[in-house]
Amino acid sequence: MLSNPFLFFLMRWLPAPVASWLGGWLSLRIARPSMKLRDARARANLALLQPDLPESERETILTRRWRNVGRTLAELANVDRLIDAGHVEVEDAAGYQAVLDGPRPLLALSLHTGNWDLLAAHIKASTDRPGLGVYAPPADEKTAAQLKKARQSYMGEAITGDGAARGILKHLNSDPRATLYILLDERRDLQVWFPRFGRELAPSGNLSVALRLARKVDARFLPFYLARTSGPHFRLHWHPPLDPREMDDDAIVAAVDAYLGKAAIDHADEWLALHDMDLTAPGHAPKSSM
Repeated sequence: MLSNPFLFFLMRWLPAPVASWLGGWLSLRIARPSMKLRDARARANLALLQPDLPESERETILTRRWRNVGRTLAELANVDRLIDAGHVEVEDAAGYQAVLDGPRPLLALSLHTGNWDLLAAHIKASTDRPGLGVYAPPADEKTAAQLKKARQSYMGEAITGDGAARGILKHLNSDPRATLYILLDERRDLQVWFPRFGRELAPSGNLSVALRLARKVDARFLPFYLARTSGPHFRLHWHPPLDPREMDDDAIVAAVDAYLGKAAIDHADEWLALHDMDLTAPGHAPKSSM
């Protein structure tokens, strides 16, 4: 959808609710049948994460999940129309705003649930903190270029590729209340390493980087995520900030893992990384208590 300029223009031209619906319809009718490997991987992972669910329920979850993927892609063309309170309801809005208005740098940690780009745009619009988003671009050059253009229109600054580490540190040191938005469930080496789901995995990737940055710039962590309620409407959930001044890295990782891990399972019908990870691989089976 992103690599097709006509489709992107069409989604922008249509009313946001209609574009969102159309994106979901296209995903179910076209994307899902053509992505059998990802669909099968998501099905196998879901069976391991929610083994007590009847197979029919898991299939319903997978269908909703593909619809969410399409809706999210279609909504990229309309993120600026969706950041208002009519589309995003914030859990304990006053408490959340107090966190954003507080001192010190903030590392906002999330997953690919609901609409992760809308979440980035929403936090940027909700605070005067200078913000920066970090992302890995798609392999397809046309898709990557369109995605970068779209994100810069509503995210302000988004960084990736060579020099990202230097740019991130420069950003966090540029203002005593700078914010960094990080998605922790990135795919590396054909696997998703976070949430851990009981797997014995040391912090790595974006999570490891976030831990080091927080210590370096005296930042707090804000775990949060967006969940779709209906159509292009969402609820923003957040966890009270975690402070490295008061917690060691193990305690921080455990708290973030518990909160976002539960979110990934509770909202498996919206979690993109469900088809990116492979919980059938040796050493990656989730604990049965999950």
